[in-house]
Amino acid sequence: MAEEVQQLTRAFSGLGGLGVDESTMVSALSRWRKQPEKRSGFRKSFQGFFRSHGEMDRCEEEYMLYLAAEFARFKNLMVLWAMHPWERDARLAHHVLHQAHPAAIVVEVACTRSAEELLGARRAYQALFHHSLEEDVAYRARDKPYCNLLVGLVSAYRYEGPRVNEEVARAEAKALGAAVKSAGGVAGKLVANDEVVRILTTRSKPHLVETFKYYKEIHARHIDEDLKDETLLEAVMCLAAPAKYFSGVMEAGLRDGADNHAKDALTRVAVTRSDADMDEIRAAYQEQFGTKLEDAVAAKAHGHYRDALLSLVGAGKS
Repeated sequence: MAEEVQQLTRAFSGLGGLGVDESTMVSALSRWRKQPEKRSGFRKSFQGFFRSHGEMDRCEEEYMLYLAAEFARFKNLMVLWAMHPWERDARLAHHVLHQAHPAAIVVEVACTRSAEELLGARRAYQALFHHSLEEDVAYRARDKPYCNLLVGLVSAYRYEGPRVNEEVARAEAKALGAAVKSAGGVAGKLVANDEVVRILTTRSKPHLVETFKYYKEIHARHIDEDLKDETLLEAVMCLAAPAKYFSGVMEAGLRDGADNHAKDALTRVAVTRSDADMDEIRAAYQEQFGTKLEDAVAAKAHGHYRDALLSLVGAGKS
């Protein structure tokens, strides 16, 4: 492992004046998939890029700027991949909140991470930016109808056990149906409903899956069919069907004419989900779009960026 770490450090450093070694980086993506301990060792050994900061090794801003001059979209992928997951999520959320980007990234971080992972991202956010994630969300989204929902999502620390109270899940399915009816399709009304916000920001993910199952039984429609607000729909999908949600994000980033937001989202999902649920995402992609994710990547992406994406999605691996 020590030799592999040294090779990757040299690749990032551009030692010898030849610039960064992209081939070595792509090789590491493939060999180190689902081995976060190797990336941790890399961060600890590469003092020019990372320095110890409490429980994580954080990126040095100056070196990130150097990499930005070396390579473009591939740089974004490699830097995100190398980062501690807490720092990565904190920086992604901060970028969104301060660049007026769609709230989807904050929803993803809040709804698809474990309770401990989200707590770690919140700690990293404070350490990096000297504000809490919650206060920045509350301030930046203060004029949006989804403000309370977003604050509740990033503040959550959900129960992660398997137990679900079926009676409560059924009752809350009825409550959600009543809220949908009361909103009457008025933009912003449902996402600001206190009962909807309470259910989505406090209940465990298994509980919400059961609640949405009962919603279908009671109302003869999947709940996503009744959600007109984009942020609310994203939250429901990320909480109850993350693989389906992420496969849709990746498909949008691979379309001809995809904008920069969609392409960045493709990179983000490939990096953040590679060690988590990429196998499920690949299965969902094939079911939704009738083709293999790795085939779509091979056809649409190019160069080392394509090779990196293929490594992250686990092309050719079970």
